[in-house]
Amino acid sequence: MTQLDPVLRDKVKRLGQLLGQTIENQHGPDMLETIESIRQQAKLATTSDDVAERDELISRLKALSEQDLLPVVRGFNQFLNLANIADQQHSASWRRSEELKSLADDMLPDLLDRLQQREVAPAVLREEIADLNIELVLTAHPTEVTRRTLIQKYDLIARLLQQRDDLHPDHPQVETIDRKLASVVEEIWRTNEIRKQRPTAVDEARWGFAVVENSLWEAIPALLRDIDDELIKRGGERLPLDAAPIRFASWMGGDRDGNPNVTSLVTREVLYLSRWMAADMLLKDVDLIGQQLSMGEASAELKRAYPGEREPYRACMHSLRDRLRDTQKWASASIRGDADTGDLNPLRVEAEIVEPLMLCYRSLLEQGLDTIANGHLLDSLRRLACFGLTLVRLDVRQESSRHTEVMAEICDYYGMPGYADWSEEDKQAFLLKELQSRRPLIPRHWTPSDNVREVLDSMALLATDAGDGVTCYIISMASEPSDVLSVALLLQDSGVRQHFPVVPLFETLDDLQQSEARMRKLWAIDWYREHSQQAQQVMIGYSDSSKDAGQLAAVWAQYQTQERLIQLADEMDMRLTLFHGRGGSVGRGGGPAHRAILAQPPGSVRQGLRVTEQGEMIRFKFGLPSVAERNLRVYVASVLEANLIPPQPARDSWRETMHTLADTAVASYRSVVRDTPEFVRYFRTATPEQELGKLALGSRPARRKSDGGIESLRAIPWIFAWTQMRLMLPAWLGTDEALKSLIDAGEGQKLQEMYQEWPFFRTYIDMLEMVTSKADPAISRYYESRLVEQELQMLGSQLRLRLERVQKQVLVVNGQKQLLDAMPILRSSMLVRDPYTDPLHYLQAELLYRERQQPDLVSEEVEQALMVTMAGIAAGMRNTG
Repeated sequence: MTQLDPVLRDKVKRLGQLLGQTIENQHGPDMLETIESIRQQAKLATTSDDVAERDELISRLKALSEQDLLPVVRGFNQFLNLANIADQQHSASWRRSEELKSLADDMLPDLLDRLQQREVAPAVLREEIADLNIELVLTAHPTEVTRRTLIQKYDLIARLLQQRDDLHPDHPQVETIDRKLASVVEEIWRTNEIRKQRPTAVDEARWGFAVVENSLWEAIPALLRDIDDELIKRGGERLPLDAAPIRFASWMGGDRDGNPNVTSLVTREVLYLSRWMAADMLLKDVDLIGQQLSMGEASAELKRAYPGEREPYRACMHSLRDRLRDTQKWASASIRGDADTGDLNPLRVEAEIVEPLMLCYRSLLEQGLDTIANGHLLDSLRRLACFGLTLVRLDVRQESSRHTEVMAEICDYYGMPGYADWSEEDKQAFLLKELQSRRPLIPRHWTPSDNVREVLDSMALLATDAGDGVTCYIISMASEPSDVLSVALLLQDSGVRQHFPVVPLFETLDDLQQSEARMRKLWAIDWYREHSQQAQQVMIGYSDSSKDAGQLAAVWAQYQTQERLIQLADEMDMRLTLFHGRGGSVGRGGGPAHRAILAQPPGSVRQGLRVTEQGEMIRFKFGLPSVAERNLRVYVASVLEANLIPPQPARDSWRETMHTLADTAVASYRSVVRDTPEFVRYFRTATPEQELGKLALGSRPARRKSDGGIESLRAIPWIFAWTQMRLMLPAWLGTDEALKSLIDAGEGQKLQEMYQEWPFFRTYIDMLEMVTSKADPAISRYYESRLVEQELQMLGSQLRLRLERVQKQVLVVNGQKQLLDAMPILRSSMLVRDPYTDPLHYLQAELLYRERQQPDLVSEEVEQALMVTMAGIAAGMRNTG
């Protein structure tokens, strides 16, 4: 077994000891001994094949008194959080071992070397990188159960660990850092882990802004400096100062699909709050630049702009500072709905701040002060290119039926009833006529329903200056061209600027399969081609397609959808950008970005890449500046490689095999999830799905409809619930039957060939291996024994047999002797976490049993302990939803 890096092991041990001291200080040595004895027994149960060791662990956990439950659960939960912090910080530390060196560390230099060997000129490399057009969209559909106040304390621990890394072990400051670490660990222990109230959409947006402020604001200029250095080493030049190969957008405060809490007022507040935050952060930049640029030597151009000033650079910064402060006041007034801002002079467009900074930059270069010019001033110019005056631009998303409802009410008012039942041809004819009409569509003297009024108010907001911070309008469940045309019409009639991007989202398996035909019809409409300027963004949903059809059928449908849309765009002379709606878990399209990008069809990122970054994964990937920079470098290198060294197209024989696999998988998946009568009852009793609603996870309800079944459950709680009891069913159900059918038919060698030679299939199997290695049949069996009635337990036994079968099938395909042979660091990390995660599982099952048996008698401590187990298991599993 691969051992943990010794320095990482020491960090985990140190934090564990500090946590132990804190627990002992509050609860006494007996409690610490109880926790430690459970941990040691869990370690024995994890590493031994002796069932008696597991039974002894369960016996000790059942014997816990009610007053001991919460501190024990909190102890294991917080250790997992602290271990995650140490792991994350150490992954980017210069002190990590060679074994832990990330692919990201060498990926970009290695790629640039390979491209030079292919005689790609430095000027071409510079241009290709500058034009990459990668946009990461931060979303708040979190299984992120950690409170923001705790996240801030975890970030402080990471910074203290980094400070410790930077010092010699005997440095006198080490003792001071250790005291600070002890203090922060105690603060964490004394803080309630579980939110009492569900966060609002504005709260979520503030959390997203905090990620930018605390991490990405530093990571972006650092990334571009690294790229500049690599280009200069190879005889090239720096990237253009306005280059932004990576930008950021957000759904936090704009995603109203199934979320009644996101209203036009909420979106307005988030948009202006984003402007305020950008101004606040730029103010700090301007103040720092002003402190630095104290010299009087300047170009004639700068002196003309600030005549009579002895320190013209500082005069420029003072002027910008005044306008940034006005921008903050203007944004605050706009949030309040105060229109009286006539005496303010806010920055409205980026050129108003970029041009003065460029004036200073050119002056410094002219005076031979290149080093100063390429210091803080260059960093600010890089940030402006990436974040602008809006920090992160907002996507607005709404479900297609809400637009149909608007059109139906308008048509009813005009005496044209039944719009929803019109044929697609009639809808298109009506919409195109109205799009080209000179008269308004929306009646002046009209009282729409509340739902319709809210949709129209949201669209009207996009026509104000707040709308400058919006990227596009996404339509969930888009099924026909009329869904896109109706939004274009309503936006136009609301006064929204021309060419505002309207993005159809194809989510279910049927939607993905029909997407080519639907886009062909849309792109064949002359008015739309002109309106869109022959540029189109299409969003591909990963979550709902996987829940609808199973993971294997979904990923193959997503792959084919991209191929067909790329071919169609080329045929119809459209510039297509694909937007990938991935989540953190494998069941929602998660996984390493490098593999995921290179596993896509050739040509899929020619026009750029848009991809969601969700919930807990934002913190893991972008929570620290150094970690964020490494992950951003992965995106740059991966998209550049996909464009300049694209993978070979899949062979026809591989495609045929994938068709066979997908057909078998979807039939098998649906036969269980849709057609097995007892499945829903098993799911709701064996998992904590019903109790998840007590966790204040995010602003969106867990269900689209309060009275719906599995089909109405959002993909996140669907996956989260199966993860909590370690069956991981959404990631593998159906794949087991598909692989079995081919292996039994003697096609195992073909599958091995596909794994070795086709990046798409290899990535899928590797992700399947990773997620099934996290499954634990013994734990899921225990949940079942405590929570599921006898008549349903046969279904659980069948599912566990299928899980064990798919684990063996993965080994047949990838040629390994045991799971994670090729990922020893991950295997080691999981083994380290298991002694802390396993007791939380067994305790959760016990607490669920108590709550369901006597719900009216459950104490507040037991209820709190149950919620902490959910948080702790999420921390142990990491990519949970």
